[in-house]
Amino acid sequence: MKKENSVTLKARERPGRLTRARAAAALRTSGQQNQNQLSRVNSKTTVSDTSCLQRKKRAVLQEVTNVYCENAYKGCFNSTKIQAKKRKLAKAGQISVSKVSPSVSVEPLQFEVDSKAKETALQSQDTVCSINLENNQLLPLAAIDCCKDFRLPESQISGISAHPLMSQNKDKKDNLSKLLTALKDPGITNIDDYLEDSQSCSLYAADIYDNLRVAELARRPYPNFMEMVQRDITESMRGILVDWLVEVSEEYTLFTDTLYLTVYLIDCFLSKNYIERQRLQLLGITCMLIASKYEEINAPRIEDFCFITDNTYTKAEVLKMESQVLKSSEYQLFAPTIQTFLRRFLRAAQASDKDPSLELEHLANYLAELTLMDYGFLNFLPSIIAASAVFLARWTLDQSNHPWNPTLQHYACYKASDLKTTVLALQDLQLNTEGCRLTSVRTKYRQDKFKCVAALSSPKLLETLF
Repeated sequence: MKKENSVTLKARERPGRLTRARAAAALRTSGQQNQNQLSRVNSKTTVSDTSCLQRKKRAVLQEVTNVYCENAYKGCFNSTKIQAKKRKLAKAGQISVSKVSPSVSVEPLQFEVDSKAKETALQSQDTVCSINLENNQLLPLAAIDCCKDFRLPESQISGISAHPLMSQNKDKKDNLSKLLTALKDPGITNIDDYLEDSQSCSLYAADIYDNLRVAELARRPYPNFMEMVQRDITESMRGILVDWLVEVSEEYTLFTDTLYLTVYLIDCFLSKNYIERQRLQLLGITCMLIASKYEEINAPRIEDFCFITDNTYTKAEVLKMESQVLKSSEYQLFAPTIQTFLRRFLRAAQASDKDPSLELEHLANYLAELTLMDYGFLNFLPSIIAASAVFLARWTLDQSNHPWNPTLQHYACYKASDLKTTVLALQDLQLNTEGCRLTSVRTKYRQDKFKCVAALSSPKLLETLF
């Protein structure tokens, strides 16, 4: 132990290194000479450690933005001076260093650069910034431009504004001017007048529904998949499945949007994939499971859907079918349904009313849900079915006024003549002229909470209405 604690320096130790053993040995010795020797050792240690830290210093980061600029800072900075300056400023509280790399739009820290370095940076034309353009080319820029606020030339700008806030304000003004121009007609009531309510999206509602009208064309299922794709199931089997799913949605108190999305996913899968009748119910509960995950706050579990089929299908079979449905839809679950347009059209229908009519809303929802079980209504777009449901509901409740006013025509973008075929087919469902035995929707809307609208019947439609 004494040999190990010897003060003699070993070959591995640096000269002047102070260890615990050496300090203990120095304290045990008496006299001021040993204390002076210890102080000299400490001073040597400080110098050597400082030199060691000097050797461990790394060069300052030259570029930490998301844009790579070659030679942008070449020969412009002295790393030692910059580090010292940053330490002084940090102590004074004048600078804050971020741990996250700034984006292109954030200006980097400004350093003092001599005039010669600035001239060198401006004259370097070989600097390249790797910005992905539409033509996948690299845009040559000056080094000083890469470090400042980035601006594309006018020829390279394709619908991208250099000032996002200014462009947003301009879009708001344009939308507002278009809205006010369209509403100059005194017969049209503005249903998007909640300009101060940001949740209503008043300035963007028209654009949103314009995009939904395009999406319903692109995302609709094939209306003739029973004849072209399916060979083992029929239209009546599909109707029985949807009728049963209405009961399931009532059992688990699911949203109406969940039911519509479920039927949409079923039709989309049947449009692209052949299925046997033994697996049709499995497809139904799987699509409702997916729709519940998308729409519901507390979605039912897989075991719940297996239980409601009397455990005909296992959890593993449901998970396997879920994977097939998601792959078939390419994981694009959203699509505008009848319910999506029905909300806006009902609002337009009651724009001039002082108090909203719950009976009108329930009746329109009832008529719209009747179409889910009828395979023939796949030939109509969801928006035109929603408009026809509002048309027939207004006619059922009030025959003294025309069911289609200028406000509805403006927001639905359909004339009364465009709705004639759909309204007539919808009235046949309402009056049950073909003796349909699927009664889940009718039973649902005979309840008092829905104002018993299923018991109402509409009078004969006049030709003058169209």
